Amino acid sequence: MEIQNAERLIHRLIYDYAHCIDDDRLEEWPDFFTEDCFYQVISRDDFEAGLPAGVMHCTSRGMLVDRITSLRNANIYEPHSYRHLISAIRVRDEENGLWQVQTGYTVIRIMQEGEMTIFSAGKYLDQVQIDGDQALFHKRVAVFDSRVVDTLMVIPI
Repeated sequence: MEIQNAERLIHRLIYDYAHCIDDDRLEEWPDFFTEDCFYQVISRDDFEAGLPAGVMHCTSRGMLVDRITSLRNANIYEPHSYRHLISAIRVRDEENGLWQVQTGYTVIRIMQEGEMTIFSAGKYLDQVQIDGDQALFHKRVAVFDSRVVDTLMVIPI
């Protein structure tokens, strides 16, 4: 596949992913991933140290579905929403059928009363699989720049 077509599909995947979360269509979130995917949210310090566990860690699409089911039915948290700001999408090389992608992000958290704060900022490190006209995340690691998350993270980044 030529790079321009791959970039178009990857950009659409990244933007559609952010809109899905921001629009609270979380039941659709797992559909952005391959069945045997890997999803992780981890601090930059832990990532750079090679530590395996993150704030969120899922190793299949089924685990992503379980995460949303739990969020909707079992978790107790103060209602809020996100607004993603996406920047600097860099499509790197294709390796073994997977496109290597890095993207900057900022997530603003909006509380029910209207208070807005920067909740997370960092970079996504992705491996994207393209089949025909469909791009899916095979691996998505959200590496956040701060050392801590200021509250329980229930909504994916």
